[in-house]
Amino acid sequence: MAQAGRLLVCPTPIGNLEDVTLRVLEVLRSADLVACEDTRRTGRLLERYGIKARLVSYHEHNERARARELIERMRAGARIALVSDAGMPLVSDPGHELLRASLAAGIEVEVLPGPSSVITALVASALPSEPFCFVGFLPRARAARAELLRSARRTTVAFESPQRLVSTLALLAEEGGGGRVAVCRELTKLHEEVRRGSAKEISAHYATEPPRGEVVLVVGAAPPGAGDEDRAIAAVRSLAAAGAKPRVAAKIVAELTGIGANRLYAALTEN
Repeated sequence: MAQAGRLLVCPTPIGNLEDVTLRVLEVLRSADLVACEDTRRTGRLLERYGIKARLVSYHEHNERARARELIERMRAGARIALVSDAGMPLVSDPGHELLRASLAAGIEVEVLPGPSSVITALVASALPSEPFCFVGFLPRARAARAELLRSARRTTVAFESPQRLVSTLALLAEEGGGGRVAVCRELTKLHEEVRRGSAKEISAHYATEPPRGEVVLVVGAAPPGAGDEDRAIAAVRSLAAAGAKPRVAAKIVAELTGIGANRLYAALTEN
């Protein structure tokens, strides 16, 4: 029987191609196959460093079927590098299905360190970093966004669409606009911008000059106050109403507020 291969999870630059690590470049050179979201985008990175590699698409629309195929290749001895378009795979990007399937199949998984827009934005925000919470993309529904942000009890990092950023900042300003926020836009790219200030100040700026490009929003912890549990329960209900699974909604709000996930889930399921 052929020796089992390996899955190598490789973070790629979030903007500036020079931020790739030497170790990631070596893995990309030696891998039997590189699984990537967009073969054209990964191809530009490989071309920049003179790397010739066999690429295969791996994205949210083919993740399950492609994972089965890649598992069979690794069982036959292939070393497969997994990359996303930018940053660390699995963090708001495809890869979870493949990683779990690899572990279940007894295939060794190695995760390489590297660029992360979440950590870059957190540090650049100058807001307290311990503790902090990353919530991925903010909910599309306005009410769910408001409840999630209102209930945050630690520095919160989120991805936000530039089209919704103005609305989100206005929500934060309405909730007592003295809170501190940072909008980190186009990190490591030519037009990088980090704008720090109160929610009211930042909201006013972008109301007249809507942003472009990729945005990471960092929000300072909301001050503690009366009725925290009631607001947390309301946040869970709003997330569930927006389509989140009850236990997932309870877990997210629990991480933001420190209120027990079981208590929040129980409140959500009470008649």
